[in-house]
Amino acid sequence: MKYIMHSIGLACLLVLSSCKTVAPTLPPKDKTLEVMELTNQYFMDKWPDVGKIIVTNKPRASNIWTRAVYYEGLMALHKINPKKEYYQYAYDWAEFHKWNLRDGDTYTRNADNQCAGQTYIDLYKIDPAPHKIKFIKASIDSMMNTDKIDDWTWIDAIQMGMPIFAQLGSLYKDDAYYERMYEMYAYTKNKMGANGLYNPEDGLWWRDGDFDPPYNEPNGEDCYWSRGNGWVVMALVRVLELIPEDEPHRKEYESDLISMCEALAKVQRSDGFWNVSLHDPTNFGGPETSGTAMFVHGITYAINNGLIDRKKFLPVALNGWNAMVNKAVHPNGFLGYLQSTGKEPKEGQPLSYDKIPDFEDYGLGAFLLAGYEIHQLAH
Repeated sequence: MKYIMHSIGLACLLVLSSCKTVAPTLPPKDKTLEVMELTNQYFMDKWPDVGKIIVTNKPRASNIWTRAVYYEGLMALHKINPKKEYYQYAYDWAEFHKWNLRDGDTYTRNADNQCAGQTYIDLYKIDPAPHKIKFIKASIDSMMNTDKIDDWTWIDAIQMGMPIFAQLGSLYKDDAYYERMYEMYAYTKNKMGANGLYNPEDGLWWRDGDFDPPYNEPNGEDCYWSRGNGWVVMALVRVLELIPEDEPHRKEYESDLISMCEALAKVQRSDGFWNVSLHDPTNFGGPETSGTAMFVHGITYAINNGLIDRKKFLPVALNGWNAMVNKAVHPNGFLGYLQSTGKEPKEGQPLSYDKIPDFEDYGLGAFLLAGYEIHQLAH
């Protein structure tokens, strides 16, 4: 809350307030699909071999979490336009890895390495065959067979692992998955680090225990990293899409998403993007695509499902989407202003329209998910 009283914060709020008088245009559905297909085609053309090792500072298997998030976005695109080549691209990727987790480590508890299972389950739902979910179910079931609930020590893990519990609970009509999912989420939210990684006062999350107060940004504010909070938004959306209306913890998930939407609307940049540091626009301030895409995804989902007021939040979502489409998307489909992997605002800086990050895939996945929700908006 102190951020709102800060002079910089007041300036941001004034800029946002002035933006509210502008009525951004809801793009036609065909235009939204067009830009989704453009950005996706760029990536598919760049990576025609779905099993190719990803080499940055070291080699990594192509079912690493970054690539898994891309396939989440691809499956969302496939829902809008079920092209055979989209399905085949995802299927071939899963088949290459024999439907197993990163490096064949089935019984990992690392959410990053489990993330690929989200797409395996989506592919299974299209064409059920037991081998497709054998390994991801075994991985999650091995966690269910213990009392350990403190695995998600960083908030990125909420997105990578939490939705899988929701998928399996939905698939098998087994509430035990939902309950364990909640126990792990609640531990990270309320107990991890000093007093939990979620700050209800600000409606935002610290990335991990290293960023709990007294750690602060150069301007003295709490460090709320944009993409870290974006991962939580994405996870909440995915979970809410899957769990039943009467699931006991649904209202809490909805409340957390609503609180985050309200907090994010207050700190949106005047150009529609969000800064990498949500409460310190002076710390590597500037457009950033991955966090922006995740927030557009979550806010638009909340609008589409009646969780937040359409009139109030639609300009926030559309300004974010239009900013990415008009300022980040290259004519060939490459996404600019995408922060590299890491855990805080300084990672991969400085950003620019032309700079290629260490991984392009997760940003595109988030962009496609945002596009899916924008496409669903009623005209």
